[in-house]
Amino acid sequence: MKTWKTLDSEYIVQSPFGNVRRDKCELPNGNIIDDFYVNEYSDWVNAIVITKEEKVVLVKQYRQGAKDFFTEIPGGMIEEGETYEAGILREVQEETGFTSDDPPVLLGEFMVNPAEQNNKVHTFLISNAYLGFHQHLDENEDIEIEVIDLETMKKRIEQGKLTQLFTVTAYSIAVARGLV
Repeated sequence: MKTWKTLDSEYIVQSPFGNVRRDKCELPNGNIIDDFYVNEYSDWVNAIVITKEEKVVLVKQYRQGAKDFFTEIPGGMIEEGETYEAGILREVQEETGFTSDDPPVLLGEFMVNPAEQNNKVHTFLISNAYLGFHQHLDENEDIEIEVIDLETMKKRIEQGKLTQLFTVTAYSIAVARGLV
């Protein structure tokens, strides 16, 4: 197999949240794709957060792409100069008010959608979390916190009530590794 050759590239949109790039590509078989769109994003972080009482901290928020509400693990983009570990601790604290004295454990780094996106999500486990702060949401965030036991989370996944892929993946990895 061979890589595609980029013949031309231009930005359609550039914003603090991400860019959209249009590439003209030549495939190894000689075919030309004039308009191949790539979404460029910063890497993301998220975490399955387990409290000292062995409950899971989730966030519920509206997602415009799907035009619906989703319950999921907390996460977001890292800030400039921030490590992934510091970024996830900050995101969890801002979105939920929870924190931990234990360092985050990396569960994995995953390509989000390599067909059209260039970024990864860095997924962590945060254990022994406790409520230490008030939520500190960005002006465009409206987030409800839900704390549930692990069995309830398992049942919601099995019943198709928790459908956000990163959430299901983080939970499944943590269970497979015997971490929760």
